[in-house]
Amino acid sequence: MTMIKKAATAAAAAALVASTALTASAETTKLRIQTHYAPETVSGQLAAEYMDNIQTMSNGEIEVEMFYSSSVVKSVETFDAAATGILDCDMTGGAYQTGKNSAFQFVGDIMGGYDTPYQQLSWLYYGGGLEAAAPLYNKYGMELIGWWVYGQESFASSKPIAKVDDFKGWKFRSPPGLETKIFENLGASPIVMDFTEIFTALETGIIDGADASGLANNVGLGLYDIVKYANFPGFHSMPSDHLACNKAVFDAMPAHHQRIMKVAMESLALRTALTFEKKNAEAAAQLRAQGVTLSQWAPEELAKFRAAAQATWPEFADTPEAKALVESHMNYLAALGLVSQ
Repeated sequence: MTMIKKAATAAAAAALVASTALTASAETTKLRIQTHYAPETVSGQLAAEYMDNIQTMSNGEIEVEMFYSSSVVKSVETFDAAATGILDCDMTGGAYQTGKNSAFQFVGDIMGGYDTPYQQLSWLYYGGGLEAAAPLYNKYGMELIGWWVYGQESFASSKPIAKVDDFKGWKFRSPPGLETKIFENLGASPIVMDFTEIFTALETGIIDGADASGLANNVGLGLYDIVKYANFPGFHSMPSDHLACNKAVFDAMPAHHQRIMKVAMESLALRTALTFEKKNAEAAAQLRAQGVTLSQWAPEELAKFRAAAQATWPEFADTPEAKALVESHMNYLAALGLVSQ
């Protein structure tokens, strides 16, 4: 055999060994993830995009079985289902867990706090938020991977919602937690129910309205096929939807899989905020054309709501984790000029 042939043979053998080694070292992460969003909503489509991203960036090493519309367990049970191994990850939001620890309110929906999703995300990534939230999630066997914040929510209602006084006697679907206290104090009758029950409850008149999601998601849910009033732009609620995974599952993942999931969440956060800037504006134009009345709140009415919301915060700062998170938010809100201390 000539020297050239020997060299070629050796090179081929080395390539085969390297290829075999890479194949042998490739690790697979299989995840079962549930979100409360329906696949046809804007958020549901963005969640699907995230799943495609992490699977593609990992060259297929991360495999995801995705469940939409809370199809395995109820929305409020998703966190525990992930913590106990029924699922691996929860893609709903921390506000569903306020009954477990009121601190979850301040990683789930900081009502009356930030004005934009960019400010809220800034607290998480650059204001010490991840460091402040980690002990809370870890206490319950979970790891916070990241947030995706679509911006301020809008109501769906069978009557105008244009000022604080319009809340008096208004029966509406509310998520659990701080929101129920705020709106009870403003004269409303919040009814906590699962995300998947809203449409039927509106249709049958059990509720007069709903705090469900942002305007574009509400359109996707078909809420304005039933009721013909909304407010836009939103102001009262800006949920931080999270991706949180079973900590033991996450800790067992290869470091590059962990990095892919966390960095991809930052991408999802940006895409979500930017997408809803456009989608909500398009939804508003569509709804006006369909005869839905959209109310924009006056500054003085917005100030009344913000004051009522922040006055309720201390009631929920009743655990060490909640107190630490409220302090962290207040310091950052003050730094942004949104509150004075």
